[in-house]
Amino acid sequence: MEQQTRFIHLVRLGWDLRTLGVRSSLVLPVAGDPVLEVHAAAGILARITAVRRHRGWVFTWRPWWARLWRRGAWVWAEADNAADIVMSIVVSEAGA
Repeated sequence: MEQQTRFIHLVRLGWDLRTLGVRSSLVLPVAGDPVLEVHAAAGILARITAVRRHRGWVFTWRPWWARLWRRGAWVWAEADNAADIVMSIVVSEAGA
């Protein structure tokens, strides 16, 4: 059930990004968790995963070790404006 919920959250985020005009693709590996890749003209801008936390689901785009050290590296999956928040942070980090 957890894998299905993760998939649904990523599909919803991908659809919301599409309405913003952002190209993305859902990658379903044989082993491991699904990943939503956000594309830019120069290549892949971010790889977003859905992770279950104790209070709900979040989207994150950093490696597991970075999530341990940096706060603000995630967005609540249930937020109505999750796609807007994700894109603003990812684009600002890519420019830095």
